[in-house]
This record gives sequence, C-alpha cells and structure tokens, in this order.
Amino acid sequence: MKKPYIKRFCKISVFNVFIVDGNYIRKNINEEFTNFGQSYRFNFIPKNEFWIDKESTPGEEKYFIDHLLVEHRLMKEGMSYKKAIEKADLVEKRERNKYEHLNNIKKRNIIKNIHKKKLKQYSKNVSVWIINGKLVRDLYCIDFTEGGHDKVYHFIPEKEIWIDDDISPKERKFILIHELHERYLMSKGLNYDKAHRSSSNLEYFCRHHPSKLSKRLRIELNKNQ
Repeated sequence: MKKPYIKRFCKISVFNVFIVDGNYIRKNINEEFTNFGQSYRFNFIPKNEFWIDKESTPGEEKYFIDHLLVEHRLMKEGMSYKKAIEKADLVEKRERNKYEHLNNIKKRNIIKNIHKKKLKQYSKNVSVWIINGKLVRDLYCIDFTEGGHDKVYHFIPEKEIWIDDDISPKERKFILIHELHERYLMSKGLNYDKAHRSSSNLEYFCRHHPSKLSKRLRIELNKNQ
C-alpha cells in the first residue's frame, strides 16, 4: 500500500474506506483536500473508495462516512457538489446531535471548552489557538476544517485564529499562514473567494518551498491587526 494510503479502515456497502495522509495529498495532489473525500468530488480518488484524513484525535470517522454516503449518492445521480454537500451536512448534523453529551456543555463555557492551547509564539496582534475541532463541528459548523478566523466565522471571537486539533503539528504553520493571509486580505475589504484563492496560492508555495515559510509567517503576523 503506497502513499497516500495509511490503512484500510473498513468496508461499507461497495466502498472501501481508507485512512490517508492528508498532508501528503495537500502538498502533492490537491491542497483543497480536507477531512475526507470521494471520487465525484476529487477525481484522483478511485471509484468506490472513501478517503478520510488521518486525525490527530480520532473519533469522527463514523460521521464522515455517513456524509460521504449521501454526498456520493446524490452526485452520482447528477446533483451538483454544492447541493449535495448541503444535504449530506444535514445527515451528518443529525447524527452528531444524537449524542447527549452536547446538552451538558454550558453555553457560557463553550469557548473555554473549545480552546485547547494558545500558540503564544504566534499570538502577537491576533490570538492563535489550537481548538477542539470536533466540538466546533458538533456545535457550530460541520464544515469547519483545518482552520478559520473571525472574518469568516461569526462564532470565532474577534482577533482570533483557530487551528483544528486534527491538524498534525508539522502542518500547523501551513494552515496558519493561509488563515493569516486570508484574514488580512478580508480586513482590507477583499471578498472571501478572492482572499481564499490568494491564500491557497501562498500555502501551496510554502508547502513546496518550506525554507521560505518562517519569513513569510513573520510578514503575515506583522500585517494582521
């Protein structure tokens, strides 16, 4: 079994579900691959395979599989990705809401529960946090992956950037530079689509020129206010 495969997770219906190296995929195949994918969304995934990124904190695979089953079926029937993901999100959200422990989280302690570790070395003009990604997906947005900031997500406090705890430590800087650049551009009035495209280009460059990463990070950190 070669990269990007790590291991076979299970088989459901006709689909083989594999845990894959998302970092390898984002660097060498497609930087838009996030937590999971199927062949109608990403043409590099073989037919009848579901790919799930290796998580730093496993436990969400069952939700991703539920999502992929719906998304694949609807796109196979001709539905657009945009519409298919909306319907798949509803199914995934329903499954997440079945767990009673969510009802025990007090509203005033939500952010306290979400925050896991502040990255002080990067928290100059904005606060950069490693957060509980599963909890964010359970409570706020099931499409939250990798990272985000206050200019995109209403639930992120002002002047904060969040990095999903599912992202491995070796990938955090690449996600951070994306979020910093995107946040700066949006603070200057650029719309999300253009800011995201520019940030993806910067992230791609840094992944392939890692020696440039530290300098570019310092530039982006100083630009953010």
